[in-house]
Amino acid sequence: MRPIGLGLLVALVVAVMAPAAAMAAPAVKAPTVDAAARKQGMADAPAIIQAAGIECPVSDARLAGKGAKDPKTGLQPSVYEVACGPGSIGFLLQTNGTAPPNVFSCLVANYPADMTKPGNPCILPANLDLMPAIATLAAKAKVPCTPDGVRGIGQTATNTIFEVSCPGGAGYMVTASAPLLVSKDASALNCLAYDAANANVKCMMGTPAARLAIADKFAATANVGCTVKDRRFVGLLTDGTEGYEFSCADGKGWIVKANTTGQVTQSLDCAKVPPGTCTLTDTRAATAEQAGLYTKLAKGAGSNCAVTRYAIFPSQGDKEVAELVCGDGNGAIGIFPASGKGVVYDCGHALLAGYRCTLGKVDYAGLTADLKKLDKKDCTVSATGQPLKSTTGSMRLEVACADGLPGYMVEYTDPGTPKEAVACSFAGNCILPTNKKKG
Repeated sequence: MRPIGLGLLVALVVAVMAPAAAMAAPAVKAPTVDAAARKQGMADAPAIIQAAGIECPVSDARLAGKGAKDPKTGLQPSVYEVACGPGSIGFLLQTNGTAPPNVFSCLVANYPADMTKPGNPCILPANLDLMPAIATLAAKAKVPCTPDGVRGIGQTATNTIFEVSCPGGAGYMVTASAPLLVSKDASALNCLAYDAANANVKCMMGTPAARLAIADKFAATANVGCTVKDRRFVGLLTDGTEGYEFSCADGKGWIVKANTTGQVTQSLDCAKVPPGTCTLTDTRAATAEQAGLYTKLAKGAGSNCAVTRYAIFPSQGDKEVAELVCGDGNGAIGIFPASGKGVVYDCGHALLAGYRCTLGKVDYAGLTADLKKLDKKDCTVSATGQPLKSTTGSMRLEVACADGLPGYMVEYTDPGTPKEAVACSFAGNCILPTNKKKG
């Protein structure tokens, strides 16, 4: 299929149509379809559709017009309109008799990107009301509304692009197939993503302010106790949700995630997300406050870690898990329930709890103390292997010694309670370099 500008195709249609039909934009009274044009269209359309290679069981057709003959070739371009049955979107096809026809969707033709210009070069009765078919495509694209407006943007060799508006002000840019078929898949992106100043394509139905108003609904649903001062659309996130940032009157900030059906799935305190994620909020004060809170929680758990930095792990039910960096630079993992006493593991014991430190220094003093409790006083732990689960359900952790001599396989009943230490020369499954048997 050779590309052709839609403007040229529409110009050809307008040039040969009666003015009343050319300017119909959706009309209250359906334009009259000339009987001779319909008869010619129905006779020619099946072969043209086949030549175009598109799926369209022709239910109606008309010869929309003919252009002037090329004086050099003698070829005369013609434009046909076809309808493809209930629930479908018809096409305009241009042919000159020597090449596959150029195909354009009636959606793009009837709802032009420039809304100040007339549409409706498709006038067959089945092609006048396309909103039911557009609603079907919007549902496939996971647009969370039944559209109340549409604007055709254009098409490429493989995609048809159009904008839909939702009741309440939201809008979406939909990417569907080209030729446009309701049976094919479609995808959509929130118009808020196109409201940036440097966006090449803009949503024109509604305003950015009206589109962003939905963010207030998410703030209320998230129930974060925030009196909203400002808001912004963050964008499409890696898990498929959309992110919205809110700055609060009290100086805090939140990232709220909403899924494709408009439901809030998660709320993240700006003090607990990676630096630079929140741009409306000065997170320095909030971060310092959160560090102080973790210091207090750590102290309540029996740790003397004065927290200077932290990072949040995915929550475990009602438990919050954070990696902590203490004032001496050593790392730790804190597990804090919604109520009651938490626990803080040094980076060695954290492995037994299923976490690995990445921010702070790893201090093995706690593991060395465990060996001493088991009367293994000759080893200062310098490295660890991966925890192994025993047949009895307890955990085993291989440790290496700073003096380079073979270390131990230590069994734990829980991450903080050592049960037994077996020298690697007897354990048989040690893999750290200094623990392997020599020779």
